[in-house]
Amino acid sequence: MKLIIQIPCYNEAETLEIALNDLPKTLEGIDEIEYLIINDGSQDDTVRVAKEWGVHHIVSFKQNKGLAKGFMAGLDGCLRNGADIIVNTDADNQYCAEDIQKLIQPILDGKADMVIGARPIDETEHFSFLKKKLQHFGSWVVRKASNTNIPDAPSGFRAFSREAAMRMNVVNDYTYTLETIVQAGREKIPLASVPVRTNAELRPSRLFKSIWGYVKKSIVTILRAYMMYKPLKCFTYLALPPVVVGMLIGCRFLYYLALGQGGGKVQSLILACTLIIIGFLTFMIGLVADVIAANRRILQDTQYHARKIEYEMAYAGKKHQKGTAWEEEKRNHPALEKTG
Repeated sequence: MKLIIQIPCYNEAETLEIALNDLPKTLEGIDEIEYLIINDGSQDDTVRVAKEWGVHHIVSFKQNKGLAKGFMAGLDGCLRNGADIIVNTDADNQYCAEDIQKLIQPILDGKADMVIGARPIDETEHFSFLKKKLQHFGSWVVRKASNTNIPDAPSGFRAFSREAAMRMNVVNDYTYTLETIVQAGREKIPLASVPVRTNAELRPSRLFKSIWGYVKKSIVTILRAYMMYKPLKCFTYLALPPVVVGMLIGCRFLYYLALGQGGGKVQSLILACTLIIIGFLTFMIGLVADVIAANRRILQDTQYHARKIEYEMAYAGKKHQKGTAWEEEKRNHPALEKTG
């Protein structure tokens, strides 16, 4: 069983070594542990620090592309290098690395394919009162949108089985945390949550410049993800208000018409018809979106099988190259035959 721990990095030279030093070297149920960083266009010595420490794999962008794209590039790199389980953590050492065993255990036990670490938000001292309340509210919204019971949706401390990682798709450019939960919930990917601990803050969060900016982007991300996976339900909700209001106004017009007073109420009739038409068109958009979503599911299934073949071939090629290099080394140094 091979575990790869990935760390998205953007100018993390000051804190990366601290985070790396805390990572486990051995874990129960894991035969091999490797480390991967995603260099998201860093302008400092992040890559040098990672290389000197001994990180096995580095995925680099020439310019900053954001957390979501970095996360997906990391999953791709881990899968290509044969990871059976992938753990995602932060370069600022926010999460307690000792809890990685707890994080991967549901996957080792076959109870989940995706596990999210739930932070003690109310006990986290560097979280303001407002941030704590918004974290709870945001997690509640995600639970409703994803039909899951995840208590800490924004947590980036996560574990994925190889199966779940190959099914992940993130289409927004902001963050992967919320969209992947909605996807997992709606696509019936086995999901679990475990309580984890956090460390003292080493630097302020770089994900957002202000709380309200984070809230705005999070709302857009959740709505977009929900519309992708439940379009008919979403557009039906949008269609209901104008249809209901239009029908009420129409009933009012018919009431006055029955009393012989409909002559001065033509504007109500026009407004009622307009609202009902708007609602009907919105519902029709939902039907079209539902058909598109069905095609998307077919494409995702095709993508999954293509990824599976591609990653297996890539890893087999790496193993072959490694084996060839070892054979060449033994030929050049016959003494190695005794230890090989």
